[in-house]
Amino acid sequence: MLTILNAAKRVLVGRPFRNDRLAHTLLPKRIALPIFASDALSSVAYAPDEILLTLALAGVSAVAISPLVGLAVMVVLLTVVASYRQNVHAYPSGGGDYEIANVNLGKFAGLTVAAALLVDYVLTVAVSMSSAAAYLTTAIPSLHGQQALIATVGVVVLALVNLRGIKEAGSVFAVPTYIFMFSILGMTAVGIFQAATGQLGQAPSGAFTIVPQEGFDQGLVGLAGAFLLLRAFSSGAAALTGVEAISNGVPNFKKPKSKNAATTLLLLGVIASAMLAGIIYLANATKVHIVLDPAKEFLLHGQPLPDDYIQNPAISQIAQTIFGAGSIPFYVVVAATGVILVFASNTAFNGFPVLGSILAQDGYLPRQLRTRGDRLAFSNGVLALAAGALVLIISFNADVTKLIQLYIVGVFISFTMSQLGMVRHWGRELKLAQDKAVRRRIVKSRTINMLGFAMTALVLTIVLITKFEQGAWIALLAMFVLFLIMWSIRAHYDNVAKELAVDEDSSPRALPTRVHAVLLVSHVRKPVLRALAYARASRPSRLDAIIVDIDHEETAHTVEAWDKLDIPVPLTVLASPYRETVTPILDYVKNMRRDSPRDLIVVYIPEYVVGKWWEQLVHNQTALRIKARLHFEPGVMVASVPWQLKSSEEAKALQDT
Repeated sequence: MLTILNAAKRVLVGRPFRNDRLAHTLLPKRIALPIFASDALSSVAYAPDEILLTLALAGVSAVAISPLVGLAVMVVLLTVVASYRQNVHAYPSGGGDYEIANVNLGKFAGLTVAAALLVDYVLTVAVSMSSAAAYLTTAIPSLHGQQALIATVGVVVLALVNLRGIKEAGSVFAVPTYIFMFSILGMTAVGIFQAATGQLGQAPSGAFTIVPQEGFDQGLVGLAGAFLLLRAFSSGAAALTGVEAISNGVPNFKKPKSKNAATTLLLLGVIASAMLAGIIYLANATKVHIVLDPAKEFLLHGQPLPDDYIQNPAISQIAQTIFGAGSIPFYVVVAATGVILVFASNTAFNGFPVLGSILAQDGYLPRQLRTRGDRLAFSNGVLALAAGALVLIISFNADVTKLIQLYIVGVFISFTMSQLGMVRHWGRELKLAQDKAVRRRIVKSRTINMLGFAMTALVLTIVLITKFEQGAWIALLAMFVLFLIMWSIRAHYDNVAKELAVDEDSSPRALPTRVHAVLLVSHVRKPVLRALAYARASRPSRLDAIIVDIDHEETAHTVEAWDKLDIPVPLTVLASPYRETVTPILDYVKNMRRDSPRDLIVVYIPEYVVGKWWEQLVHNQTALRIKARLHFEPGVMVASVPWQLKSSEEAKALQDT
């Protein structure tokens, strides 16, 4: 009993909840919005930056068309939101895109969507945390260069919060998410007022001249310019990530679940579009410029900037322009943006474990992912997501620009296949429907999903073409590997089920020829005598006691004590010239199996039950090694006979109080 670990778990996670508390963890819309929509809402913190950064490759003139790119992203966002409102009504079970593709397009398509979503959830956490770290260094420049460490700490903290339960996490995240929404919309309103009255100033980077990259000296002209424009659009499409999380989280909503989820989706679409439009408009109006390498791509009065120049994100520059650097509103906007980027990862922490649980139920992932933990959250899924995100953050040093190239590929694969699946779903429903009103509703829903399919398929094509060499191939490779792993796990479970299926040979009436019991002896003490009593009570056909001769003097003392008690069971001494314990026992058991292959062999092992964590380190280690090896021997069973030490009784009494 590892009491110190249990105590630490109680402090970090809290007391376990009963199963009947599950209904109390369901979410009203006001809390569901910040939990499930924080990812999409927070995308306004980095999607505009990626649009501006990509267009900047062609110089200042190209940056001026950023509002058109943003408008295209908004159209796709609203279309996808409308499409997913149909999804949550048709499939409210929480399977989301995976369930839709699996039911309507087949297992291959369903597993492809599952792999894409799982990878995208991991990238959501990595990108959001890395971007949050970048905003923190904006407010505290002395932390510049520590983004990877900051993001790592953020992932660990967020994982711990989610291990305490979904509703508790939602209560923590609700207020900061609403502060972020109102601060961005408020800043937009003030900025528009200043622009209308001629008071809007120029961003800190507005005076910089951008040095175009080779091939873009003439701006966005020719095939290269068109390709760059599409690349900027695909980067801005990161604003759509997180929309699918609501369809995966429908079971977490209060009743009526589908209606509340659809309403939350509508709120998400309207608010995210308004925020994205406001940021891109103000970035263009204040002439915010963002480049990949400021020291090489920026010029001020014809001279390059110093190497230690720190480039701030778009929202930070806009807030500084509108409110002034160091003002309270400036710090509110920057702090709220940094916090929401941390909380945006919570969308993935809710979506990934639920999807993992569904896949585990279907046999595609280890079954440990399908069970809820102490606080009724899918704890193993939370830990798996955190581990994957930490690997990416450390591998890419929390570089948002590098990570975002891997991003959104997975989510648009799931978008596209899910919408195609919904088109097929409505086609089946239309054939069965007789009522005219019902048929009109189905036709309307199918039309929306057809439009969603066409648009997401187009965006997916653009993303694959423009981002493949920049890093999208890594995400595709990860999806392919994950697909193979899940397929292999399902094949393994299927094979095990066939292997373990009951047949004529495994009839409950079939009995072994004889039962041969073997008692392991180290010393003649109470635990050994109890194990001997249990072994004799089972009435085996034969009972042997064996001791491994590691120390001749000690072995002789044990044999003498055994004979002195006049125990009616022979004690066999196994030679061990190399002072091994496990190998002589294995050889003895194998010889018994060789002589009587139809016999069942039961090995009785006395074990101590301890109460202190450190006692586990000094007891039972040999027994664990023996059991681990014997488990691979056919026809051999291991029976552990416990002996409770005094410390275990004290620990039990402490637990009962």
